[in-house]
Amino acid sequence: MQVSSEEILHIANLANLNLKEEEIEKYKKDLQDILNFANIVNNADVKGLTETIGANEACNVFRKDEIVESSKREELLQNAEEQQGGMFKIPKVI
Repeated sequence: MQVSSEEILHIANLANLNLKEEEIEKYKKDLQDILNFANIVNNADVKGLTETIGANEACNVFRKDEIVESSKREELLQNAEEQQGGMFKIPKVI
């Protein structure tokens, strides 16, 4: 399949791009290269290959659910410019 200048202009219009004439030719060549590569991938021989969904066979690897103490409120609030009622007080923005 060959990419036409009209197709490049249509894609540019959909993307709200204003292309110059020399850019049209560059994008036309780039898109054609991408489509040619996709065609090579589509025609690759995959007979005898098994389907994979990841790089390894690990499935549902979860960490143990443990309760741990997080930082203490006083330590977190020590760098606050202002605090009120044990919480950060921030300026009103509206």
